Amino acid sequence: GIAIGDIRESDFKEWLRLWDGNNGGVCNDAVTKETWNRLLNPIFPVHGFVARTDGKMAGLMHYILHPVTGHIDPVCYMQDLYIDPAFRQRGIGRALVEHLAAIGKREKWARLYWLAEANNEAAQSLYKNLGIKLNFTLHVLPL
Repeated sequence: GIAIGDIRESDFKEWLRLWDGNNGGVCNDAVTKETWNRLLNPIFPVHGFVARTDGKMAGLMHYILHPVTGHIDPVCYMQDLYIDPAFRQRGIGRALVEHLAAIGKREKWARLYWLAEANNEAAQSLYKNLGIKLNFTLHVLPL
């Protein structure tokens, strides 16, 4: 089975292994430390879950709640979804997204949204049946 729960302070070592995988091993220590602190601090709108199976942390999800101009209720941006390669193709990613969606429905969020690299076949395979694909382009202006 898959057990999904909030990130706890005692999860750091296992979380870090998945966080490094999510970032391809390219993330500086200051960003990692601040991300971890935000996940544990209820003041921040940054939250997270982990999925466990076979007694091991198999996946993580980070999300951000925020207001928008088009709705009164908040929206949720699914920032990170990463599954340990050893645990892929077991429904863990889908379970994490469905867990988040259930919370959003219960708390009356306006929507859940995310971005995925177009060439990430595993992500695209999962997401094609979960959400509505919009035809937008993403532009980033580094500051």
